Amino acid sequence: MQRMPIKLENVAIAVRDLEAAIAFFTDLGLTVIGRDTVSGEWADTAVGLDGNHAKIAMLQTPDGQGRLELFEYIHPAAIETEPTLPHEIGMHRVAFSVDDIDEALEIAARHGCSPLRGVATYDDVYKLTYLRGPSGILVMLAQGLKKG
Repeated sequence: MQRMPIKLENVAIAVRDLEAAIAFFTDLGLTVIGRDTVSGEWADTAVGLDGNHAKIAMLQTPDGQGRLELFEYIHPAAIETEPTLPHEIGMHRVAFSVDDIDEALEIAARHGCSPLRGVATYDDVYKLTYLRGPSGILVMLAQGLKKG
């Protein structure tokens, strides 16, 4: 059986404050590659939500391989929920490889974000941590460790 070609386009995350989320992710090194406000019948149909109206921003990683779409609802009003916990089923987190985890954590701290517990080392392969980003988004940062 021949498989259909498929490519991950982006991961989309609803945020409470689009500008704060953009500031956080661009400080970590992503670049805004587009912004728009979307609404209308096509948006209602695609999303499955009547009256869908949102501000969106598309961000891209420096290597051009990863994209993150952030969106803030204008209508209907966004529904506040409890932040996702690491063991809950469903959309979980967004993860980034970084060259220097300490520098990335300094950047996150400027946005009021800190590790949930601390920075761990996994089998001398990665230093990694989870932190709560803007709008409660779980963000994983991982720095590869060079071996001998």
